[in-house]
Amino acid sequence: LGLSGPPGAGKSTFIECFGKMLTERKYKVSVLAVDPSSSTSGGSLLGDKTRMTELSRDMNAYIRPSPTRGTLGGVTRTTNEAILLCEGGGYNVVLVETVGVGQSEFAVADMVDMFILLLPPAGGDELQ
Repeated sequence: LGLSGPPGAGKSTFIECFGKMLTERKYKVSVLAVDPSSSTSGGSLLGDKTRMTELSRDMNAYIRPSPTRGTLGGVTRTTNEAILLCEGGGYNVVLVETVGVGQSEFAVADMVDMFILLLPPAGGDELQ
């Protein structure tokens, strides 16, 4: 499941609630959270993982923040491989949260079975 949307739309909040619901139903959930890269270290800023405090403590959940490192499209260069590793590791559900900063962060749609765009209220017109 791929998720995208602008900052503040509630992607991490949705993932934490949905992920907890799934783990309570005995699913193993993996979250691949794509974060902006630090301009100092090039690493992940870890913003998404810190927003999922309950899910990060759940033994049936795995959260992996990854920096974009300049990759366009909202995912990392190795997101597709990370999805395959999670599936091979026995995770029933893999959630991929894109960095979600604009209208071109949908490369994840080609990697997942379902793509969700989360928008805040009044975030655009009917076409968007």
